[in-house]
Amino acid sequence: MDTITVNNKEFRLSIPESEILKQVDRVAQEITNDLDGKNPLFLCVLNGSFMFASDLLKRVNIPAEISFVKMSSYQGTVTTGKVRRLLGVDRDLTGRTVVIVEDIVESGITMVQLLEDLRMQNPAEIKICTLLSKPNKRQVEVKVDYVAMEIPDEFIVGYGLDYDGFGRNLPDIYTIV
Repeated sequence: MDTITVNNKEFRLSIPESEILKQVDRVAQEITNDLDGKNPLFLCVLNGSFMFASDLLKRVNIPAEISFVKMSSYQGTVTTGKVRRLLGVDRDLTGRTVVIVEDIVESGITMVQLLEDLRMQNPAEIKICTLLSKPNKRQVEVKVDYVAMEIPDEFIVGYGLDYDGFGRNLPDIYTIV
């Protein structure tokens, strides 16, 4: 489908699933090469990263663990600028390599808050992996170690990303019209 309607807004196809998975393969290989021998803990940020995390971890070929956190800063199509922590880390991070798996890094505000929280738990290192990055939208500086794709500052849905809870199940990524 070239255009779809999600919860009363129209979206056009932006990134097909085949391109997404090609980039996921590339990032998984980078992580496999970089973190071999480290037994990393992949910390997936819900809800948006669930599809990306699933596809990524199927392709990472090193021993690893996975856990989840839930944070939110969006309401509708805009960020509120306030980060709400809804579900926290349930593992001991002391001395571990932690890889944050995020759907999208935009303003960087959520990531800065998460990094502050994680650093208090004394991990050996923290890496950030994101499906999508909007570097022109950054309000704070964040070093992202693994980026599948950079995109322009447009509102998108699909492949885990939503509009008011809808559209996460779409296999492709769509841009608002």
